[in-house]
Amino acid sequence: MADAKIRLYVDQPLGVGQPVPLNADQANYLFAVMRLGRGDAVLLFNGRDGEWRGVVAEAGKRGGVLVCDAQTRPLQMPPDLWLLFAPIKKARTDFIVEKAAELGASRILPVQTRFTNAERIRQDRLQAHAVEAAEQCGGTFVPEVCDLQGLDKVLDTWPAERRLLWCDEHMVGGSSALTGLLATARGGPWAILIGPEGGFAESEQARLRGLPQVVPISLGPRILRADTAAVAALVLWQAALGDWQ
Repeated sequence: MADAKIRLYVDQPLGVGQPVPLNADQANYLFAVMRLGRGDAVLLFNGRDGEWRGVVAEAGKRGGVLVCDAQTRPLQMPPDLWLLFAPIKKARTDFIVEKAAELGASRILPVQTRFTNAERIRQDRLQAHAVEAAEQCGGTFVPEVCDLQGLDKVLDTWPAERRLLWCDEHMVGGSSALTGLLATARGGPWAILIGPEGGFAESEQARLRGLPQVVPISLGPRILRADTAAVAALVLWQAALGDWQ
């Protein structure tokens, strides 16, 4: 099993003896770029069946087939943690999605706020970034990246049992997020909300403060850029309540 170094996400069932057909892009990557051939091994995962060792049975320019022979790792689910963020510039939005997948978010929800710079996203491209992040960091689960939704619409149907960690820039310099999270001493489903570069509108702030599930916190003595804030909040939550303990 040590000979398999390349990891590949596939949307196919995985199990002993299971054949896994490859599409043209996957075949090009494995056989033209990485120079694999018959008998070589690849680590496969689909977000459901854990990680499996697949051996190249057929290799062609426009396709191929791998056959699973052994499970290398079981499925490792992340904590029940969502990340909500207002999209920013393209490269920085990509960064947020990649790091959220690496840091163990189970669902990623771009939200449109009053001061959000981006009016649309490419959900399929962002989902591909989440897949690539899981491939590269050894993950066996790929978080869903949802399409862009209005923050008000998301809050209209917010689950009563899911707490929402609101990173409020107006609390800068207040008690730290880590202190606040440790004080809750409560697991269960959570979400993190990161605002746009222009901050939240007064009406959005008022609505968030009125929701009983919301836990407003400070991310320290400095106002962070949106992409930095997303990483900082995920790290603090994982250290206090997540699977880093």
